[in-house]
Amino acid sequence: MKLELFINFNGNCREALEFYAKVFKSEVSNLMTYGQAPSEPNCLISESDKDKVCYAGVVIGDMTVMFCDMPECSPVVMGNNINPTVSMGDKEEVKRIFNELKDGGEILMDLQQTFFSELYGMVKDKFGVVWQILFYVQ
Repeated sequence: MKLELFINFNGNCREALEFYAKVFKSEVSNLMTYGQAPSEPNCLISESDKDKVCYAGVVIGDMTVMFCDMPECSPVVMGNNINPTVSMGDKEEVKRIFNELKDGGEILMDLQQTFFSELYGMVKDKFGVVWQILFYVQ
């Protein structure tokens, strides 16, 4: 099991990436825009979002911190824009953790297949923390 952080921005992700890469003497890796990402039937991307960052990473210490711009349909609330992300190679454990986190909480995206994971979901737990849970094979 691996714990990571995902930081969401309102259109200024590229600027943030450059800043954090410089501060932590690192590099931006795997930058992908929404326009470059495979289309998702459950998430239509507007023309104005196509140049925004869908995903990028910056290694900080022993952790890759992930960054993205949120699409117009899902604006960021600053202060609630950092999501713990748990990835693991066991689908049953993904389901168990997701189901326990949703108890008393709210499903934001039910577990499903995406272009980056065979099993991915987002849930806001009963304390208001938004978790991303996914199956990941290295």
